[in-house]
Amino acid sequence: MTGAMEPEQTHATLDILVIGGGINGAGIARDAAGRGHKVLLVERGDLAQATSSASSKLIHGGLRYLENYQFRLVGEALAEREVLLRLAPHIIWPLRFVLPHRPEMRPRWMIRAGLFLYDHLARRATLPGAEAFRTHGHPFGLPLSPAITHGFAYSDAWVEDSRLVVLNARDAAARGAEVATHTAFTHAARHARHWDVTLGDGRLLRARAVINAAGPWVAQALAATHARAAGGVRLIRGSHIVVPRLHAGEQAYILQNDDRRVVFVIPYERDFSLIGTTDVPHEGEPGAAHCTDAEAEYLCAAVSRQFRRPVTASDIVWRYSGVRPLFDDGAENPSAVTRDYVLKLDRDGAPLLNIYGGKITTYRRLAEEATAMVGAALGRAGMAWTAGAALPGGDLGGLSLSDFEAEMGRRYPWLAGLPRLVRTHGAELAAMLDGARGPADLGEDYGAGLTAREISWMRRHEWAVSAEDLLWRRTKLGLHLDAAARDRLAAAFG
Repeated sequence: MTGAMEPEQTHATLDILVIGGGINGAGIARDAAGRGHKVLLVERGDLAQATSSASSKLIHGGLRYLENYQFRLVGEALAEREVLLRLAPHIIWPLRFVLPHRPEMRPRWMIRAGLFLYDHLARRATLPGAEAFRTHGHPFGLPLSPAITHGFAYSDAWVEDSRLVVLNARDAAARGAEVATHTAFTHAARHARHWDVTLGDGRLLRARAVINAAGPWVAQALAATHARAAGGVRLIRGSHIVVPRLHAGEQAYILQNDDRRVVFVIPYERDFSLIGTTDVPHEGEPGAAHCTDAEAEYLCAAVSRQFRRPVTASDIVWRYSGVRPLFDDGAENPSAVTRDYVLKLDRDGAPLLNIYGGKITTYRRLAEEATAMVGAALGRAGMAWTAGAALPGGDLGGLSLSDFEAEMGRRYPWLAGLPRLVRTHGAELAAMLDGARGPADLGEDYGAGLTAREISWMRRHEWAVSAEDLLWRRTKLGLHLDAAARDRLAAAFG
């Protein structure tokens, strides 16, 4: 009898175990904790270590999805664009996109009609509508090939994708969730009303429900539960390259490529241009995904055909890839596979929710739907709340981002790298500085405005445990620091 009771005594109990520390998992953990559930989020690596830090970094409706008649997906994403601009204005901000016209690809009337629809599928509270223009003499036309005579401009938004994940995880923790990075989910045994879960750190847990938000590893996590398969997943690799800045101005470009896909050219990290993305089937371990030479050449050629200045592989200063875990809807063309999310709830015993697909733009809606679905299965759906709750640092006191930055400049006139710090920490900047009165109070300076004070903040509050976490996910300072500075930072992390 004593032996039979021992497992009961060694299991901690929680309501919801969330597997995966990408944007979907972090968003779900935040939503569920805010509804009063006892939540544990487990991630075997760092937050946003895979797909969620390897996106095109856009909050957008997906203009090209209109050609596939995905009107609901586009409309929902456009509506979310307005919500997210309010919730995190320090890491999400408006961006004007220029679409050069290539008459051999799509006639102008079709583009006009598509942009009209794009402007009106959801209400625009803050963003200007679309316009047409002649490229000659227009600032937007300066980087483009002289052969391009007409263009269009429309509005979308840009996001620091990996910071969006971290801020959701931080808010989840502030509302009572436990966030366990570098902690693998290894096994779960199902019972009628609970799961017995084993984690890689040796912990034994009892969870009333499990949410599988493991992204490209959704099938592997599902296998570890021994539950029946809930649907197929298509792994599609999207690769990006970063080159020295290709054009002046803050506008981005969306280029119609010869294969009828689009390639973005986005101002990035002040000194660079981000170019992407590809859409190719991925085989093998998702964590090993990398931008191949063929993909890099594809992106260089797409830009070189339409920009005055050609781009070659020798220009590339950084490249990265992410694997999208799309729901297998049977489409032959990878670009036509739905980007919509699919939630599969398995009630054959304690609840198990498996998540397929999704876009970073609609992560909050996905989290809201997933939490309500699992909460209802547990008998406590709770109320939706995240649409009106700013993320950490997002409440700028009614000021615009530029006005807030000016206010911080007046308060801290001695602070180096102010624009980056404002766009990293927002309204939490003062808390990060913690009463500092001058540069000497910030500790060692590692370059590009990165100081020991900020490193300490990210270690204590943002689960940063290595130089890589800080240089490529909490920030993108890896692009700005030389090898010696990166080595000093690695030594600081031990």
